[in-house]
Amino acid sequence: MELSTGGARKVVVFDYGFGNVRSAERALARAGAEVEITRDFDRAMAADGLLVPGVGAFAACMRGLKEARGDWIIDRRLSGGRPVMGICVGMQILFARGIEHGVQAEGLDEWPGTVAPLAADVVPHMGWNTVEAPGDSELFAGLDAAARFYFVHSYAVQDWQLETANPAMRAPKVTWATHGTPFVAAVENGALWATQFHPEKSGDAGAQLLNNWIGTL
Repeated sequence: MELSTGGARKVVVFDYGFGNVRSAERALARAGAEVEITRDFDRAMAADGLLVPGVGAFAACMRGLKEARGDWIIDRRLSGGRPVMGICVGMQILFARGIEHGVQAEGLDEWPGTVAPLAADVVPHMGWNTVEAPGDSELFAGLDAAARFYFVHSYAVQDWQLETANPAMRAPKVTWATHGTPFVAAVENGALWATQFHPEKSGDAGAQLLNNWIGTL
């Protein structure tokens, strides 16, 4: 299935050493984007969209991101309302902290919350699963409740803590999935979107989701 955004948008896949950058590049190109893999500061800042992948341990990803100045790039982009999307551990590091093997590491703190071990009989959560997205989700537009996405993870945020008290502010749209217990599967929060699953490995459903994101750039 070939998808089109009606005009190519430039997306940088941020290469900080902890992500399946080639798979992400192919999936984004399939969804209609002009894609570049780089850790160059200026090119990452200038892109229409920045995609931050992530594979491995939370603390190691944070170290790699900071060494590449990715934390500063993400902060600067979001301060200017420039779109950023995180995938898998690239989503997890957007939260305040992560706990792995009893060790706590600080995240980017874009959202409050803790990435903790999944409360499930079988870990890791590996394979296809459905999600429960809000009815007004832009990320999941055109996808029905039977759509399945590919997950590979042992840790997740299982308690959404961000409250929006100001009625003038739009509350984040939070999508959930269940493996043993409900956990956050995706977030849409202004310019910052993220998924716990791998859209680049999720076939046509993942391609549609990436196409939806690209269409907002």
